[in-house]
Amino acid sequence: MNWRKPFIPAVIAAFIVAISVINTSAMQQSDINFYNAISLGGLMVTLWISEAIPIYLTALIPWIAGPLLGLIDTKGLAGCYGDRMVYLFFGGFIIALALEKWKIHLVVANSIINALGRSKPRVLFGFLMTTGFLSMWVSNTATALMMLPMALAIIDMLPEQERKGKFSVFILLSVAYGANIGGMATLVGSPPNLQMANLLSKQFDTEVDFMEWFKIGLPVTVLMLFLVYGFFWLVLGKERKEFVANYSVEKQQLNVDQWKIIGVFTVVVTLWITKDYISGPGTWFPNLKLGDEGSAILGALALMLLPAKNGTSKTLLTWDDTKQLPWGILIMFGGGLALASCLEYGGVINELAKLFGENEVSSYVVILAMIVVIAVLGTELLSNLALVTLFVPIIAKFCQQNNLPLIDLCIPLTLAASCGFMMPVGTPPNAIAYSSGYISMNRMMLNGLVVNLIGMVAIIGFAMMIYG
Repeated sequence: MNWRKPFIPAVIAAFIVAISVINTSAMQQSDINFYNAISLGGLMVTLWISEAIPIYLTALIPWIAGPLLGLIDTKGLAGCYGDRMVYLFFGGFIIALALEKWKIHLVVANSIINALGRSKPRVLFGFLMTTGFLSMWVSNTATALMMLPMALAIIDMLPEQERKGKFSVFILLSVAYGANIGGMATLVGSPPNLQMANLLSKQFDTEVDFMEWFKIGLPVTVLMLFLVYGFFWLVLGKERKEFVANYSVEKQQLNVDQWKIIGVFTVVVTLWITKDYISGPGTWFPNLKLGDEGSAILGALALMLLPAKNGTSKTLLTWDDTKQLPWGILIMFGGGLALASCLEYGGVINELAKLFGENEVSSYVVILAMIVVIAVLGTELLSNLALVTLFVPIIAKFCQQNNLPLIDLCIPLTLAASCGFMMPVGTPPNAIAYSSGYISMNRMMLNGLVVNLIGMVAIIGFAMMIYG
């Protein structure tokens, strides 16, 4: 029998009993709010970890439990589920959808692989770097799904006796690891990045824009990609001298519609990078306020309005195309923000920050190392989005209480949350690669352990250089 079936009613029953006892007690209202928030957080974390129900359904629980327990009102809920960061990711998803629909990702991948050659190390390098680059702008899950069929096609071209070799494992891991690492480079590359920025903006009045993230996210990503490739190259052994003899890809010329999409994509990225120089006080347009979400939505609108010369639709994208968007991620965003608001109102975050602050260690390096290690280990079992939702407010409150800049610890924490490389459940790209059937659990865990260590060193090193 599936253990999840009896697990769901047991967890819900425990939650109902807990809040019944709490709300019929003689405690002060502040204490009741505290324990109500603890109960709600415990319920959602348990359901997120166990995946007894879809994680997106778990994200909707605050709509019912939050107002019922007096932890948040409907106005607050609307602000969480309709937050500006939700629309930033929505716009990013639509741009990613256009790249996939018009097969621009395949053109980029084919061009890189053609340029690098057919030897196994070079093909491996091409896949890792291509996946990493695409994941900087497209969600890591979508990138992994795009690249997996190409990786499997190359494996199918290998002789039967080579298909279980190291190269096959590494080219699949390059899809998973490249997608995770590439998503660390930009604010829009992975859901936890935007979640962290939104939590700091809403709860701590601290803005993290595209460039603030980029100055640490990009160097960490580049270093990790090269170190991971170096690790693969060393372990590849005698296969380093072998070739994928039957593999070749034809050079493809971009058509006019693909160039239109690349143009829109370039404009959006340019606006993300330069918005602080073209809008706001002391800039070209001092009376305008351009946000990252506005640039993303502008790009999405352009893609749905620009005419298409080829294909079956009149425009580059149609509203019917949005059926393929991962709408659940947007709900997950809102649910994470709603839970964070409930924990904040209940005083849970403040109490946890006090517990964290009892550590007498004053060295930034030691505190940084502790946070990064805890986040990397935690994200192997807990959704990286859920981990960021729970821990960023705690670390931010700790920073406030100890007069530390919030971003000095919150950005490294969020980067570390994307470093779950050992378990299939660590991140969606891991699960996508594992589903191929070519990777055993032992291989994924052993290789992932090494890459986890690489990630810890890279994040701690660059955080010390930039913030220390």
